[in-house]
Amino acid sequence: MELGDSSAVIPDSFMGYRDDITMQMSMILDQIRAPLIVPVLRLGVYICLTMSVMLFVERVYMGIVISLVKLFGRKPEKRFKWEPMKDDIEHGNSVYPMVLVQIPMYNEREVYQLSIGAACGLSWPSDRIVIQVLDDSTDPAIKDLVEKECSRWASKGINIKYEIRDNRNGYKAGALKEGMKKSYVKSCDYVAIFDADFQPEPDYLWRTVPFLLHNPKLALVQARWKFVNSDECLMTRMQEMSLDYHFTVEQEVGSSTYAFFGFNGTAGIWRISALSEAGGWKDRTTVEDMDLAVRASLKGWKFLYLGSLKVKNELPSTFKAYRYQQHRWSCGPANLFRKMAFEIMTNKNVTLWKKVHVIYSFFVVRKIVAHIVTFIFYCVILPATVLVPEVTVPKWGAVYIPSIITLLNAVGTPRSLHLMVFWILFENVMSLHRTKATFTGLLEGGRVNEWIVTEKLGDLKAKSANKTPKKLRFRFGDRIHVLELGVGMYLFFVGCYDVFFGKNHYYLYLFAQAIAFFIAGLGQIGTIVPNS
Repeated sequence: MELGDSSAVIPDSFMGYRDDITMQMSMILDQIRAPLIVPVLRLGVYICLTMSVMLFVERVYMGIVISLVKLFGRKPEKRFKWEPMKDDIEHGNSVYPMVLVQIPMYNEREVYQLSIGAACGLSWPSDRIVIQVLDDSTDPAIKDLVEKECSRWASKGINIKYEIRDNRNGYKAGALKEGMKKSYVKSCDYVAIFDADFQPEPDYLWRTVPFLLHNPKLALVQARWKFVNSDECLMTRMQEMSLDYHFTVEQEVGSSTYAFFGFNGTAGIWRISALSEAGGWKDRTTVEDMDLAVRASLKGWKFLYLGSLKVKNELPSTFKAYRYQQHRWSCGPANLFRKMAFEIMTNKNVTLWKKVHVIYSFFVVRKIVAHIVTFIFYCVILPATVLVPEVTVPKWGAVYIPSIITLLNAVGTPRSLHLMVFWILFENVMSLHRTKATFTGLLEGGRVNEWIVTEKLGDLKAKSANKTPKKLRFRFGDRIHVLELGVGMYLFFVGCYDVFFGKNHYYLYLFAQAIAFFIAGLGQIGTIVPNS
């Protein structure tokens, strides 16, 4: 008996049964392939191509608008009245508006001193500003540290209030809402909001308040984010590319066309009367900032994005933290759209053009279609056409449109053009979670109101200079992400099939994307450091 002879080990009857099962499965697949698989896949291709065209048109439109804005120099000072604040000898500091600065935080051991220090360092008449620290921390040691830091600044003459509550109802929205109920807030005209890792420059109020003071229909002035740790690893560089496009193009276009742009939740200053007229803070979704902005916009208020004013902050530097953040940022807008679509359509305070912009451009294309088409088309449908060659994708849909969209996205971060391929692979990986979160929001699934505060690591340069450095990254295999590994295996299998039997020649893309999913599945994206 030869060791390699399987018939000597497995009975002939079983071998025949196995062959019969294989043949039957093959016959079943052949029978349903033409009447079911092919039509369904073609329908998927048609739907994805339609969504791709929607996204393409939106990107081109914004590209044209931002080009015209730059060409004609439509600076904020030309579109809105702005005059520097001047001292008044007769009336003294009473001519300056009263400003409230809110800093919501939750167990922010690493960054509480940075944010409180930056807020207390804001240049403004000391009797016309109130710093309000809204501490929802559940760790008694951290609460004690934050309270002592507030007391330290109070001893220097800073008007700072340390506020706590006995629950976390409504999370950030609940804390901001409770903060607005304090008696001393009634005398305030404007409220500036900074998350715990944000560090505004001292002249922040001098550059924003005059816009609100001289333009009574202006509700919000939003500053741009500046990332202090963008060079920490490849993952933070990829985030920088995505967010730079958001600020450089999306926010600028929304502001310049007097249409609508979403409040970023921090680094912005609101007119308190506008905030109140819009209904104040609501905790019905995980994007309380966007909720407020939509409601204020429907009341006819205008927003201004001030791209020249930058506020330093920190990007998530671990894959775990970034996944949680992206779930909240993708699920929340979809859920808000579900709750407000009818209200927007029936609103009588804004023009039809603004309704179309908010519903179609802002919500449908940017917050829903962009996530779904990226994952479903490029990671599911396109690879599936390799296995079903009867279904083809036109070159303009598979190559030209995504290439142009990618190039348009690159304008925000020219220094990272050489990382474009990595950015594409990274965005496709994250589209898995964004798509899942989008459907969770639209269908109000189990995690629709999940709120996990993004982990912050603070001043990394100072930490690295410490003699006893603390390891900040996850260990290899600390957590396995099954979804990413599953998609990676699917793409790898299709790539192998394309090498030996396929006609589409997508295997290089499929293998590269599979590797990206494998790296994400092992939680190692945050450990890759770019050369430059």
